[in-house]
Amino acid sequence: MTPVAASVVASLIRTQHPSFAAPLRLVASGWDNTVYRLGSSWSVRLPHREVAVPLLVNEQRWLPHLAPLLPVPVPVPVAVGVPAGEYPWPWSINRWLPGRPATAVPVAARIAFAADLARCFAGLHVSAPPSAPANVFRGVPLADRAVAVRERLAGDGFPAPLREVWESALEAPPWTGAPVWLHADPHPANLLVGADGRLAGLIDFGDLTSGDPATDLAAAWMVFDAPGRAAFRAALSELVPLDEATWQRARGWALSIGSAVAVGSADNPEMAAIAAHALAQVLLPA
Repeated sequence: MTPVAASVVASLIRTQHPSFAAPLRLVASGWDNTVYRLGSSWSVRLPHREVAVPLLVNEQRWLPHLAPLLPVPVPVPVAVGVPAGEYPWPWSINRWLPGRPATAVPVAARIAFAADLARCFAGLHVSAPPSAPANVFRGVPLADRAVAVRERLAGDGFPAPLREVWESALEAPPWTGAPVWLHADPHPANLLVGADGRLAGLIDFGDLTSGDPATDLAAAWMVFDAPGRAAFRAALSELVPLDEATWQRARGWALSIGSAVAVGSADNPEMAAIAAHALAQVLLPA
């Protein structure tokens, strides 16, 4: 996706939030959003395709309420922008969160923040209101994703044993508790790690929704190797009830998300590597 031009972003800031005016540096341009660093303290997040607009609005509405639940910083908007001139959608100024993405941390070293991530999800996974954002791709009963995942796994590049993992996950009893808040995109590029190796932030809440906590626990396979996964599970089990059915569904969610990322990442080596890692991990004993 073509990022929003720096000249357009500078104009938006100058005309709507001039007190934040500072040098801009492009730091990310993903599937949905362009992100600039703004000076030393702020970032600017702008959708660059229309489908991402409601996701940004969800972040603007809900992150101020969810941030107090979490033990690490999240990108709560400090100023909200509106469409103007060449730019047709809402946008946000957020506080800049220091740290490097977990994708830059060797997989074996990620065990250092396994307990931190467990605490994040234990804090976030509280009952969500009926007005929480809907998301038909995340948080839903795993069976709702069965057709799409089976179709993907039937394609080239997916080893046959992945189909057995998927069918096994589908056999797990569904979530029967109240829908809980979910980050819903628990891959390592959305985790910030500090110089000490500990978790320093949780970012990109565009898929924010409510539902089955197993969706977020897919991080056990998407982020960690077997020792890190064991540490994550042990830490989480000390904080919240964690039954085998939830763990099995989480493995299924890792396969669902990982396979979806795999088919959409031909032009994105970082995301392709995340998908390859997740799919390799779900083939290991749960």
